[in-house]
Amino acid sequence: SAASDVYKRQSMHVGLEANYNEIHPHARCTKGNSIAGIFYNSADNFSAYIGKELLLKKGSLEIGLVSGYSTRDIIPMIRYKQNNFFISPAYEKHDGKENLGFVIGMEFGQ
Repeated sequence: SAASDVYKRQSMHVGLEANYNEIHPHARCTKGNSIAGIFYNSADNFSAYIGKELLLKKGSLEIGLVSGYSTRDIIPMIRYKQNNFFISPAYEKHDGKENLGFVIGMEFGQ
């Protein structure tokens, strides 16, 4: 059966230059290793995603597709989680430059 959860994420953006939202309300539905949800993203937009959560020896890896960002309508998503901690790669175009960085944070709730 499917499970629904509500979370709050607190994040920090490393290696990026723009100012980003760092609080992300998040609702998720999980069935088996399939995940789908909606959250308020770093760019102050709502994002919807679908994907898979792969269990690892320590933590899990989420891979999928997400909407709600200015670079493209739909982009790939990857996020490593261990307990409440998460980290994911990030990309931005800001002031004519392209920057790579990452987002780290904590996720609370259930």
